[in-house]
Amino acid sequence: MQPVIDLSREYGVVLEGGGAKGAYQIGAWKAFREAGLKIRGISGTSVGALNGALMCMGDVEKAEHVWENISYSRVMDVDDEKMKLLLQGKLKVREVVKALLALLTEGGVDITPLKELVEEYVDEEKLLRSPISLYVSIFNVDEFRELDVDIHELEPELIREVLVASACIFPLFKVEKLQGKTYIDGGAMDNVPLEPLIRRDYKDIIVVRIFGIGRDKPVKIPEGTSVYTVEPRIDLGNILDFDAEKSRRNIQAGYFDACRMIYGLDGIIYYIDDRQDELYYMRKLAAMYKGGNALHHFMETEPAKLAFELKLTEWDYRKLYLSMLEATAKLCRVPKYRIYTADELLEAIWRQKSVLIESKNPIPVFAQMILSSEGEAIE
Repeated sequence: MQPVIDLSREYGVVLEGGGAKGAYQIGAWKAFREAGLKIRGISGTSVGALNGALMCMGDVEKAEHVWENISYSRVMDVDDEKMKLLLQGKLKVREVVKALLALLTEGGVDITPLKELVEEYVDEEKLLRSPISLYVSIFNVDEFRELDVDIHELEPELIREVLVASACIFPLFKVEKLQGKTYIDGGAMDNVPLEPLIRRDYKDIIVVRIFGIGRDKPVKIPEGTSVYTVEPRIDLGNILDFDAEKSRRNIQAGYFDACRMIYGLDGIIYYIDDRQDELYYMRKLAAMYKGGNALHHFMETEPAKLAFELKLTEWDYRKLYLSMLEATAKLCRVPKYRIYTADELLEAIWRQKSVLIESKNPIPVFAQMILSSEGEAIE
């Protein structure tokens, strides 16, 4: 695959805050590393700052290990089973009220386990030796002021404290004191900290969205600055859902969504490496028609009907065919987390077609057409 971004340039990376959704960012980092993308600096808040520290240290396997073995009690002083029931809405009302009262009276959830996790995995000296800059966004409650802290300018003993302070999701977590002042999650004022990189004159920036809770501060993009976005098309879950299985899925989603950005992959549901033009797909659609001499009538009327069925408001023959392909693949339960060519996705549909046929549900017209195109090859 050929990248659609310039891998000879150095990039700034923005890591949004979003608690448990942060596993997605590690998947994106894996794709960046595989592509050989050069990272000059990282701006992060909350979980984005913590992941940024792991990225600066350069050990992707260690970062994966953290997230693939995460649990509620590795971040908060809570009972794993009760927390799971709470997030699933299965906890008894009496227990929910009790938990809320404790949250109010104790000033938030105790995050001592998170501090221990940071202590275990963040190596201050390694971080300071890293060639990658790290800017951590935090909010000073006493002065009502947002700050972005350059980690390389801190004393080593303050680094972990700043990272933990940035991760204090207010009002859920207990606030942190740092040199006598109170700090909370920087996402309170700017959950997508793009501005620190803009202010430092970064010209090529990749923003990794996870859609956490916080303010998306409007930022004016200067002329000559390019901003690329990696973002999920699935629900990454609750910001407190520190579940290992969900984290593994989110790492996978982050990896493939980053590949979508790097290589310009097509697809809404799937990841399609497509380099064909519209004429190619017009011929693909025409090849599905079995009606003799009235092909021109078919091409004038049927594509619009298919686009309506697929809820496409704007389309061309290429987008229509790929949408038909994806929708049929979904009905056939074709695995989504791999990169396909259009023909490979068609082959996967044929291998899985029994799923759709045996479901005994009505088969949509677009799926009938895709299934009828077995063995079609357009030169």
